[in-house]
Amino acid sequence: MTEADVSDDKPRPYLCTVCDKRFTRKGNLTRHGELHTGVMYTCSQCEKVFSSPHNLHGHMNIHDGKYKCSVCGKCCGSSQHLAMHRRIHSGEKPYKCHLCDKAFTRSGHLNDHMRVHTGDKPYKCSLCDKSFTQLGHLQLHKRRAHSNSRPYECPFCGKLFKSNVNLKRHVRVHTDAKPYSCRHCSGRFTWLNQLKTHLLKSHNEGTWFTCNNCHKKFATKTHFKQHLLRHEDVKPYVCSECPKCFYTARELTSHQLVHSDYKQFCCGLCGKDFKYKYYVKKHFKRCSAKLGFRNVWASLDAVAV
Repeated sequence: MTEADVSDDKPRPYLCTVCDKRFTRKGNLTRHGELHTGVMYTCSQCEKVFSSPHNLHGHMNIHDGKYKCSVCGKCCGSSQHLAMHRRIHSGEKPYKCHLCDKAFTRSGHLNDHMRVHTGDKPYKCSLCDKSFTQLGHLQLHKRRAHSNSRPYECPFCGKLFKSNVNLKRHVRVHTDAKPYSCRHCSGRFTWLNQLKTHLLKSHNEGTWFTCNNCHKKFATKTHFKQHLLRHEDVKPYVCSECPKCFYTARELTSHQLVHSDYKQFCCGLCGKDFKYKYYVKKHFKRCSAKLGFRNVWASLDAVAV
């Protein structure tokens, strides 16, 4: 599906009779229908599994290096995905909101943003009364609030995650990938918030978000909003197992380990497992002292199991 196909101002006459999703083109509906057949297609090179031959074909282009970024070397599945990826390096945001000054690299992101102005939340949770502007947010909510499932596993250390986005971010720790590059200098960064902070501090580009209560500054609106919740004492993230509430989703995720037997951290010296990195870090120092090691924590961190 192209970016033009997800634009809200186009008619969608083709309806999927299984999930009621609509499409602008018959070919897109046909490819979508393959998701409901239950047939899986496996990549012969990395054994990754796909729900349709169309998705597998696009994935094979990554192995073939057909659509390769000349800046960072990343291989994409199609020319369209390569064009969208290049906007990371160029900073181009061609899709602009006509109600505010925000701009986006993809039209789908603009469509999601427009729901902020309209208040539309079409994705409703079947287990509680919460609604969401994006399907991905609903799926993530169900895993965080109503399930301890962690279906995404790191191929390097085995650590499990509740979302593919969090897994991809984590993998950068192992690969030292730095996908965010500064357009003014040679600086490259692992995280988007690092790039935004760099642009503000080094190139005076962008706008600081300043708290009126304590005058603390933030480079990203997300971190600024999380900070404001602490002043307002609002804790929107509620544990499904107990009455405890939290300011951020990360705090809730960390807390939910209390209600599970999952231990994601392992001492690299003795193999003992822990739920939290704080505890394995303290244990590791004692363990290394017993074995006669010194200053090894900086070079040998806890690993996830």
